[in-house]
Amino acid sequence: MLKRPLLVVAVVLTLVAGGFAVWGGWSWYGAAHDDTASFAAARDDALEAGEQAVQNLNTLDHQKLDSGLDLWESSTTGALHSQLVKGRAEFAKQVTSAKTVSTAKVLDGAVTELDERAGKARVMVALRITVKAAGQKATDKDSRMLGELTRTDGHWKLSALAQAQVGDSASTTTD
Repeated sequence: MLKRPLLVVAVVLTLVAGGFAVWGGWSWYGAAHDDTASFAAARDDALEAGEQAVQNLNTLDHQKLDSGLDLWESSTTGALHSQLVKGRAEFAKQVTSAKTVSTAKVLDGAVTELDERAGKARVMVALRITVKAAGQKATDKDSRMLGELTRTDGHWKLSALAQAQVGDSASTTTD
């Protein structure tokens, strides 16, 4: 008689353990194939690339001009890239004569739109830009930039960049 209750307990424990194993496997499979995790990873990739590209386009040292402008071009695509390539010589002349050094630090950023299938994203990036001209004291300016990203060859690159509007642009009056 003693052997039979132990056998029943062993069978019950085996069934419970098997049930937990099935439940755990099903949960793991569901988490591994969840679109939410994939979307979050794509959003994080776009944000990281957008912040870096915006920082790149706001950093330039007149003493390392060619490598800085090369970085600008490698961070961009589309019309923005074409615009930078076309205006490179004139811009280089201006920066060289002014002898400026600008450095940007990302303060914060966010993805405002993401379309993975189309390979398009938009970001807003807050920066602190420090500009030092020859013989002058460095000045800091906080700036918010809006960037459009396009995925090319599996990498996000800036395809447009603009200053974000600050404050309310419409004036209000009361009578």
